Amino acid sequence: MTEWNNLILDQLVWIVGGLVVVMVWLFVWNLVQGAKLRNMRKKYSMMMESTGIENLEDLLIDLKVQQGKIEDAQEEQLRQLGVLNTLLPKQKAKIGIKRYNAFSERGSDLSFSVAFVNDDKDGVVITGLYSRDGSYVYAKGLTKGESNHALSAEEKEAIVLAGQEG
Repeated sequence: MTEWNNLILDQLVWIVGGLVVVMVWLFVWNLVQGAKLRNMRKKYSMMMESTGIENLEDLLIDLKVQQGKIEDAQEEQLRQLGVLNTLLPKQKAKIGIKRYNAFSERGSDLSFSVAFVNDDKDGVVITGLYSRDGSYVYAKGLTKGESNHALSAEEKEAIVLAGQEG
């Protein structure tokens, strides 16, 4: 046991010296880290001072919640847009108008045929015939540009004009 004591006493200077060096290094490292932390706190304070927000973590959580709500709203809008895109081609949005003189012996171009069709040429053609004796209005349904009723040349031209639109 005395041998151990002598060995430790011989090396005690080196052991204490090593511990002192480690403690000095830890002290310096602590000072450097403290300076970095103070610098970071100062930058954080400068960043947050004019915002009126005291805690950045709460702000980030609120932003995440708002982002989730925005994403949900966007998904709903995309769903609605998909529905509208499926309905849009079915709308009777294409219009063709043909004005003409139905009774060539007298009058002017007061008669007309108007076609309201969609992309598939489904819709309606409305014809108004004007003469000095009276006015008559006719409506004929259209499926694929054809009707169950006979179509005049002017009505067919109005359908073609509507199909050319857009």
